[in-house]
Amino acid sequence: QVQLVESGGGSVQSGGSLRLSCAASGWTFRTYSMGWFRQAPGEEREGVAAIHSGGGIMYADSVKGRFTISRDNAKGTLFLQMSNLKPEDTAMYYCAARNGLLLFSALLDQRLYNYWGQGTQVTVSA
Repeated sequence: QVQLVESGGGSVQSGGSLRLSCAASGWTFRTYSMGWFRQAPGEEREGVAAIHSGGGIMYADSVKGRFTISRDNAKGTLFLQMSNLKPEDTAMYYCAARNGLLLFSALLDQRLYNYWGQGTQVTVSA
């Protein structure tokens, strides 16, 4: 059974950094495209960063240059290094996995992801 467990969230001041992790189990991690999504209160969930099973990476414009997504296929873990955090980054962050074919252009489309973690809260104060 596919399981995704996020960790690393917390509260930081503006300009601070956090590193999120997503531990995967129950499947062949390297064959899945993976993504980070977030949802702020009253807002729709949005794509933040994603990494294709083939290695290609896509970021939302709002986080380019500040966030870095990476994966360790040997350990079955997905990471999101977040730097220069802003109050508008405050949200619940979710890890998601997609098996099967996925166009690179659709990497941040949450509707295409099959499996989701429970989320980890990130709060950035001004």
